[in-house]
Amino acid sequence: MNLKQLEAFVKVAEDGSFSKAAKALFLTQPTISAHISSLEKELNARLFVRNTKEVSLSEDGKELYQYASQMVELEKKIEEVFSEESRKDTKCITIASSTIPAQYILPEILATFNEKYPTEQFKVMEMDSSKVIEMVVGHMADIGFTGTVLEKKHCKYIPFYNDELVLIAPNTEKFRKYAEDSDNLDWLHTEGIIMREEGSGTRKEAEKLLKSIGISAEEMNVVATIENAETIKRSVRSGMGVTIISRLAAQEEIDAGNVLEFKLFPGGGGRDLNIVYNKNYHLSTSAERFLKVVKKMYC
Repeated sequence: MNLKQLEAFVKVAEDGSFSKAAKALFLTQPTISAHISSLEKELNARLFVRNTKEVSLSEDGKELYQYASQMVELEKKIEEVFSEESRKDTKCITIASSTIPAQYILPEILATFNEKYPTEQFKVMEMDSSKVIEMVVGHMADIGFTGTVLEKKHCKYIPFYNDELVLIAPNTEKFRKYAEDSDNLDWLHTEGIIMREEGSGTRKEAEKLLKSIGISAEEMNVVATIENAETIKRSVRSGMGVTIISRLAAQEEIDAGNVLEFKLFPGGGGRDLNIVYNKNYHLSTSAERFLKVVKKMYC
């Protein structure tokens, strides 16, 4: 195998398309296909699962990607160090982020970084926390932002923001009565609860908080599982149920009186938002700069 084959493999894996990879590498699609075919024969492994709509990595492909992407990254790093022209090129930082950091924190970080390094580019992907960590472990993202910590090998977590979690409920007479005795949350055993999707950091931390006040996952009356925070807030407003949500996401609704806020503990219930990266891979100069900006802003 050679670096050109591995470069073609990595590009197809990241773009999910042979034609897009060919265009990006200034090669023909048959050349890309030949590179992949040669790799598959040499390794005696099927690297991609193909269908009419997309191309995705097989299990063998995922394993190869971890090594191949590092080799391609090192090749680029060598070019960066020794090529003056390369140093002038625009770099792209790939960021995977869970919902709350992506929507409420990242925009300010990106604006600050862009002001300091105007030639840098970003690719931001929004997903749940467990997928963010998978992307970082698989070296498909340079840096991740996540609302929970999963014990995965090679991951380095840096807490940078304490995000308070609050319980919000419809602003109706029934819940206004509950609010008169805000320390009593026994009514939660019978009310419908709207949860984030499996894999969400908010959901994981919400389940911990509910368990700490005597409500186990099995006892919860979960009426809906919803991915989007805006949809969850609208569902609470319409009376579908209550939810535990980031204060960052709920603040405007609370201030406007659209929903009622209940503190889970006298001091509030919080969780750390984390930056995560793969300590087994060398961060690019751009990614290192980005980390420094985040630390300067929040740490």
